[in-house]
Amino acid sequence: MLLHYAQNSRAVRVAWLLEELNLPYTIKKYKLGDKEMREESYKKLNPLGRVPTLEDNELIISESGAIIQYIISKYGNNQFIPEINSKEFPSYLQWFHYAEGMIMPQMNIIVVETIFLPPEKRNEVNLARANKLLSKMLDVVEKNMENKNFLTGEFSAADMMTGHAVIMSKNLGIDFSNKPFLESYIKRLLARPALKKAWSL
Repeated sequence: MLLHYAQNSRAVRVAWLLEELNLPYTIKKYKLGDKEMREESYKKLNPLGRVPTLEDNELIISESGAIIQYIISKYGNNQFIPEINSKEFPSYLQWFHYAEGMIMPQMNIIVVETIFLPPEKRNEVNLARANKLLSKMLDVVEKNMENKNFLTGEFSAADMMTGHAVIMSKNLGIDFSNKPFLESYIKRLLARPALKKAWSL
């Protein structure tokens, strides 16, 4: 498998899973905003010119959540997913999708308004609103993490999705002073050797 990867991107989630499963893979490394990702050769793999993209023989798949589900289903024997008839399974589904549904849209606005746009084009109203909403989204995760080590009790792919988004929120400078459970959660995730490796590729 070949993973198209950039540090501090959603591609870290995929590398994290591959490391947790101890699966062989190689990476093609980019920097965020790299011109190479906008070239036609790469857009044939991912029309949006983004990472992650996974090549598995003739198969090409993008979107981090889809890639994670694909790898777990094909190579992971459904490891890191609760049994479908368990009481944890619906919660797992919720938290697996919470990252992209609730957290990342606000993070995307913050990144655009603080990094990608030149100062004269930035909108402080948009930025303030996104910061406020992101904090509210994280408050929901904070409440869930009381008396839990991971989102659904046991470590799962939901932690690779939403846990990664929580870490990225902290790295963006969101105030975590009133989120002690998330602070502890982040420390547990960052202590995992597979995530350490994935983040440092």
